[in-house]
Amino acid sequence: MSENRPRLLDPHFVSKLARLDLTARLVVEGFLTGLHRSPYHGFSVEFAEHRQYMPGDPLRHLDWKVLAKSDRKYIKQYEEETNLRAMLLVDTSASIGYGSHGITKLDYARQLAAALAYLMLRQNDAVGMFAFASGQGEQIPPRSDDGTRAPAPLVARAPHARRDHELRLVAPLPRGADDPRGLVVILSDLLDEPDRIEQAIHHFRHRKHEVLVFHVLDPQEVSFNFEREAVYVDMESGERVTTRPQELRPDYRARVGEWRDRIRQYCIEKNAGYVP
Repeated sequence: MSENRPRLLDPHFVSKLARLDLTARLVVEGFLTGLHRSPYHGFSVEFAEHRQYMPGDPLRHLDWKVLAKSDRKYIKQYEEETNLRAMLLVDTSASIGYGSHGITKLDYARQLAAALAYLMLRQNDAVGMFAFASGQGEQIPPRSDDGTRAPAPLVARAPHARRDHELRLVAPLPRGADDPRGLVVILSDLLDEPDRIEQAIHHFRHRKHEVLVFHVLDPQEVSFNFEREAVYVDMESGERVTTRPQELRPDYRARVGEWRDRIRQYCIEKNAGYVP
């Protein structure tokens, strides 16, 4: 990472995380490693099946015999004792680059993703990431054994916000990441049509994933405590509006409150976690 980027995990922060455990409310069957055989697949003892190789998979799990015979790359999968496969969906649309207090929403989402990855890797869970905007993105497949078990390489690859890219929450997940019964963590400002947000959450829950939504908003986006008349620019569309914020503030706060309540209520109905 470049030196001007914020540190994702400083030692003081890690010392606090070390006392915490992340548990999945719906997915986990036999949480403690070794107590029960998991229905999921990873890289453990007993061979289960093959799956197609994806960029980022450890080469040591490549089936070289199959490669020699067919010139096709397949990964050996084994029955595992880890209970969870998690995918962190990090929003990188243009609006996520906004920040009024020295840290952008993307900076905050990246640090939160690093903390979650640290907790889950510490539990031998498989963690991957998909940084997305406009329905497209960059994927790191879920895995639990990366040699160092450190989240920094995982989260450091999340790019900066993409100028002029609108949010399009991806559903379904990228190929190879949509295995049934996993944990999908969404880190986003959710600045899209509520119907599309709800459609994505519905898809993940229909696939039996547990869903956890971190709604990342800047304080000014909630309070709208600007004082001077100014030109306000939409970071995604470029649309400009000149206005006096004092005149808009009451109606703005009411609409934002209704929007957040709608997303929160939909998450409750779908038994998905919602964290503002």
